Amino acid sequence: MILLVHGGLGDGMNADRFWTLPGISPALREEGFRVLAPDRPRRPPHWAAEAEHLAAVLPRHPVTVVAGSNGCSAAVRLALAFPHLVEGLLLAWPATAGDAAVDFRARADLASLGASDQDIRALLDGQTLRGVTDDELAGLAMQTGVLPSNPGNRAHQRRTVDALLRLVPDSEELPGCPEPPDPGFAAHLDRFLATITEFAGR
Repeated sequence: MILLVHGGLGDGMNADRFWTLPGISPALREEGFRVLAPDRPRRPPHWAAEAEHLAAVLPRHPVTVVAGSNGCSAAVRLALAFPHLVEGLLLAWPATAGDAAVDFRARADLASLGASDQDIRALLDGQTLRGVTDDELAGLAMQTGVLPSNPGNRAHQRRTVDALLRLVPDSEELPGCPEPPDPGFAAHLDRFLATITEFAGR
């Protein structure tokens, strides 16, 4: 079973736009995978709440988690809080923490949704990933793949991928591509699906 955790943070992104319309979740189901692709909470107070939301939809056996962009923070918090439910963690296009320009826009989006200053700090603060310390990343024990945004961009920087590969034990870099719903993703769909299939089949 595969759990897909979509990206976005205060910008109206959902699972349909991130996974269904680009063709990812339908193709995985055609390949025979059971796929869960829930919408993340629209107004979470912190990343732990997102992890609890995801855990509530999971069966009692371990699954492969494929997370995109800011969904990587939610997925890592899930893996830290419920390690018995996560057998593999694929972090695709991980969102970069600590970039002033990117954080300024995210802060404005979250404030427009009515998020408090405390909640905004909880969602944006972090080291390599938002809402996660580097020590916590170093404690991940499951199989982990990191897939860069290629080409890179301000929200998904190469330095974040390099830091994850350095911090997470036995992690590996997977072939990169643009992130959905970027129009450039379509040309990379087949390769991305092959990457997920290989990763989930190990």
